[in-house]
Amino acid sequence: MAEIQPLRALHYSLDAVESLDAVAAPPYDVIDAAMRAELAGRSPFNVVELDLPSDDAGDPYERAGALFETWRRENIIVRDREPSIWALTQDYTVPGTDRQVTRHGFFARVRVADYGAGTIRPHERTQPGPKEDRLRLTRATRANLSPIFSLFPDPENAAWAAIEPHTSVQPFGTVTDKGGALNKLWRIESPDTIAAVQSALADAELLIADGHHRYETARTYAAEVGGEGEHDYVLMFLCSLSDPGLTVLPTHRLLTNVKDSSGQQALRDAIKRDFEITEISADELEPPADAPGVSVGYMDSFHKQPYRLTLRDQAIADAAMPDRPEPYRRLDTAVLETLLLGGALGMSVEDIAAKHGLAYSKNFADALDAVESGRCDAAFFMRGTPIEQVIEVAEAGQSMPPKSTYFFPKIPTGLIFNSLE
Repeated sequence: MAEIQPLRALHYSLDAVESLDAVAAPPYDVIDAAMRAELAGRSPFNVVELDLPSDDAGDPYERAGALFETWRRENIIVRDREPSIWALTQDYTVPGTDRQVTRHGFFARVRVADYGAGTIRPHERTQPGPKEDRLRLTRATRANLSPIFSLFPDPENAAWAAIEPHTSVQPFGTVTDKGGALNKLWRIESPDTIAAVQSALADAELLIADGHHRYETARTYAAEVGGEGEHDYVLMFLCSLSDPGLTVLPTHRLLTNVKDSSGQQALRDAIKRDFEITEISADELEPPADAPGVSVGYMDSFHKQPYRLTLRDQAIADAAMPDRPEPYRRLDTAVLETLLLGGALGMSVEDIAAKHGLAYSKNFADALDAVESGRCDAAFFMRGTPIEQVIEVAEAGQSMPPKSTYFFPKIPTGLIFNSLE
């Protein structure tokens, strides 16, 4: 079972910074150059200077480590004397709807363990580049700067029932992110509450929702340091699988290297062979959640005619993936990768990991514009993977193709940190 512990958190001193809004940032992997500049302009203490250090001059990791040490020495960032867990609520509107919901969860530290039944499971494949980047940053700062987002089973809502009374008071701080989500943060020191939360998760198996690279970095770092200590734990945001605010959005696939006639013909042939093809309007490209079987939207930049592709027979996917468990063979993203990206276009797992000829977009309007404007050659429009399917695939011991899930909203970086020494 996973070991959940309170932590003596590092966090910004609100006496030293204007507000958490001024110093928080999205996760590093969604920040481009323009956004980084905008965040750095908000405050000289914005966490982006640590979590995504500039490489303008010298070693960016050494600079991040030195800056982190300076901010701690000057009490910009302080450490709590007593261990706590930290509650977080996120009030947001589900994109593309007017539905307003709240996601609930808490920050704690979790003992690093190997993947496996009863402890911690991944759900997506990872890539080597981000792991090396995060490892070098961890070595330099000796801290977890951003949390891993994990899910746990709690059908009785016992963990949040213990936490919720503490959220009736003024929060420690708030952050409104770029997408409009209002994040509210509370520190909870009560030993009874912490014990109740630990009891609720006593037999829980954790499923990583976001932050696979960071978790694998934590495993590598713990083994590298060796022995027992703070480095054996990693910062996590934990949310119940039954939480009513849990939202999974799709990530659309953009093909960027299907310009030659042979590739186009191979793709057309595979689609005609394996899928029922239905003409639809552009606003129907993202398949509905209840569409039967494997279903994706498709449009190319030449004809610009939107289509719905529905797998003709599940037996086609079963035959193409005989070594994969049944839940994996029913995944939209796995069938697309196997039959079309790999089978028709010849992309290897390494090509997909390196995004050779492939790009992603989390925004439907952006993906549609990419294909209509010719920024990409064709696009596959996905639907969000149901959380039940995510669990089934993980329990079968499989990792999904990259970008199979997009848990919305993201967890801001800069709310709290976890010292590894």
